[in-house]
Amino acid sequence: MTNRFRRAATALAATGLGVLLAGTTVTTAAAATPPSWETQALGLDAAHTIAQGDGITVAVLDSGVQANHPVLSGRVTTGPDFFNDGLQPGDPHWGAHGTEMASDVLKVAPQAKILSVRVLDDSDDHQGQQRENNPLANGINYAVDHGANVISMSLGGELWGNYNEDEVEALARAANKGIPVIASAGNEGQEFNDASFPAGYAGVIAVAATQKNGSRADFSTVRTYNSVAAPGVDITSAKNTGGFTTSTGTSPAAALTSGVVALMLSHNHQLTPAQVRQILTSTAHHPSGGRNPLVGAGVINAVAAVQGATNPPADQTTPTTYTGTKYPAGTDSTPRTQHPPIPMAEMTVAYCVAAVGLLMIAAAVLVGTRARKRAKTAPQNPSAFTALSP
Repeated sequence: MTNRFRRAATALAATGLGVLLAGTTVTTAAAATPPSWETQALGLDAAHTIAQGDGITVAVLDSGVQANHPVLSGRVTTGPDFFNDGLQPGDPHWGAHGTEMASDVLKVAPQAKILSVRVLDDSDDHQGQQRENNPLANGINYAVDHGANVISMSLGGELWGNYNEDEVEALARAANKGIPVIASAGNEGQEFNDASFPAGYAGVIAVAATQKNGSRADFSTVRTYNSVAAPGVDITSAKNTGGFTTSTGTSPAAALTSGVVALMLSHNHQLTPAQVRQILTSTAHHPSGGRNPLVGAGVINAVAAVQGATNPPADQTTPTTYTGTKYPAGTDSTPRTQHPPIPMAEMTVAYCVAAVGLLMIAAAVLVGTRARKRAKTAPQNPSAFTALSP
């Protein structure tokens, strides 16, 4: 798996055309997309008898979408390129990841439409690099202002992402407009313990990835804020240069979840983001022992989620008045020129551990230096590294 600054990594492999979706009346786009194991895992056939995403626009914030691919033809509106690196549609390095994700959304919601907004590229060249403008924040704002009903972000900060106020403000605008936002959890497995953005932002539905047996994929980032999980291994997806490939990562898991949300909204246009989250989590296939940081509330169940949209739970997220103690600036009893007390006991332990570590490193360097000196003065064996000949 490859770490990317603004996307969850995707493993690509060639695959042939499969059979058409069986037992449902779907659009040409979905019928041309070969189904894979996630069709059954999500319960898509049953879900499609209730809703197919009609009237819903899913904004795919990614590396661009090749709108002329047969499974996407007539379904994609191309927005601005906020990444602005000079690449154009048709270049093999433009829209690889985004095209896959858009096709995954439409596989689940075949009558939905895609709003493509380019906010990243398909290489690692810009990993960790700060850009003058914030493509992701700009992309979210554009989607909010141009009719998106769902925002799908198969991308993540991973090791390099940072909390960003522009992105928070853009996500707040999406929440105020009633637009659910879905993001991939990341492909860092159990490494580190920092938040991965945008999945870690409040209000974002963070999606982990599962493998074919239903358990968490070993690459899927483990975080307490993971909301739900979805299939993320060997997902058949459209290829930007034509044909199909397979996608692996939390990226396709997020795209498939965005498709399920599109089904829910097409069945009930009045759902709020809070209701969408609650329905997804309450109808998921819950893991043994209940919610956990591996897969959140569990693997989403498309048909149950769509059925749950019929009579959604009440939205309890209405604004309320804060009734706690209020501290105007400078009146919370903390001196303005002094920090709160530092816990010295913990600091002493930390310093001791660090000192021991430094001593161990110094000892290792000393031993290595003496060993090299002995090697230089030892008798040499001219034949020790002679190549063996037949």
